[in-house]
Amino acid sequence: MKILVLNCGSSSLKYQLIDMENEEVIAKGNYERIGEEKAFVTHKVNGEKYVIENYAPTHKEALEFIIKQLTETEYAVVSNLDEINAVGHRVVQGAEKYADPILIDDSVIAGIKEIADLAPVHNMAAAMGMEACKALMPNTPCVAVFDNGFHKTIPEERYLFPIPYHYYRDYKIRKYGFHGTSHFYVSRRVAELENKPVEELKTIVCHLGQGASLCAVQGGKSVDTSMGLTPLGGIMMCARSGDLDPSIVTFIMKKDGTSPEEMDRILNKESGLAGISGEAPDVRDIEAASNNGSHQAALALKAYDLNIAQFIAKYAVSMGGVDNIVFTAGVGENQFNRRSGICKNLEFLGVKLDEDKNHTKADEIEISSEDSKIKVWVIATNEELVIARETMKIAQNM
Repeated sequence: MKILVLNCGSSSLKYQLIDMENEEVIAKGNYERIGEEKAFVTHKVNGEKYVIENYAPTHKEALEFIIKQLTETEYAVVSNLDEINAVGHRVVQGAEKYADPILIDDSVIAGIKEIADLAPVHNMAAAMGMEACKALMPNTPCVAVFDNGFHKTIPEERYLFPIPYHYYRDYKIRKYGFHGTSHFYVSRRVAELENKPVEELKTIVCHLGQGASLCAVQGGKSVDTSMGLTPLGGIMMCARSGDLDPSIVTFIMKKDGTSPEEMDRILNKESGLAGISGEAPDVRDIEAASNNGSHQAALALKAYDLNIAQFIAKYAVSMGGVDNIVFTAGVGENQFNRRSGICKNLEFLGVKLDEDKNHTKADEIEISSEDSKIKVWVIATNEELVIARETMKIAQNM
């Protein structure tokens, strides 16, 4: 069975075609700047990378072009669309309406649009991708896999916010959590590497990328996570603020006359590491600026490391201990300085790194020292594989 996994952003479309017989990625890529004149797709197959400029006004045309690369060009990997047995769609927000993976029909697409106000950019993009698939591949089953689904096991006292209860009752304002497929995959993969049942472990997964979240996984279940109602909450990120005193928002809006839309943009695109450092929202650029003497950049990195360590300690409390701390995603997998900086703040818990291992580039490696009381790992995440596996389960039962 071959499954196409799609991850639609507001102006992008990431994809992977996976052969589920051996779980091998046959081809993958990313269509960027959809709707702009300089739209292009980076297509990877057989170890080769091709960058192709092609204007795509909507996700439908982008998907149409991607299908052409997979089926008709000199680097085609399937002869026709019939070889693609199912399509798995990543959906960021299912709210309380959806948690488990579900076969997509018109009512599901409508439902995803109905809750789009909780994740307007992500959900509407996902709906566009689903509609494009239905138009281009009408006979191929499509499955929605929800980012917040893994967090459905978080207890009520941990997902409610300390505001009047009717806001939850009327508008479903609560903690939902995201990056669920990543937290699910990594927490189970570390159990495999430990050769222990996941049910016996207390693991804190640190998914650190442009967007970032932590998850306390106890007995294989999410019991707490850092992102909240939206992907803006939790730890500070590359350009997102994470948690802050809510009065800051109203104070700035009153002082500057800032609109809700402008405030949303500031908190999502101009805050976090970028906001404090004054640099581009990229850890590599901020580290370079810090090395060149920028006080703001150095300050941003210290705040980032401390903030994440504080959340790790918080989740040790949530679980009554911790066996493993795992770093994953772009920053977590590649930035050894950030792992070192975070773990230095956790030495009081008995966390110790082996810096030689920490500097070793590997998809899966334990980087804690032999005398560390808590094991520390780097494990490459694989959200697409989780989506493909869930899609296959549903497609096989049709």
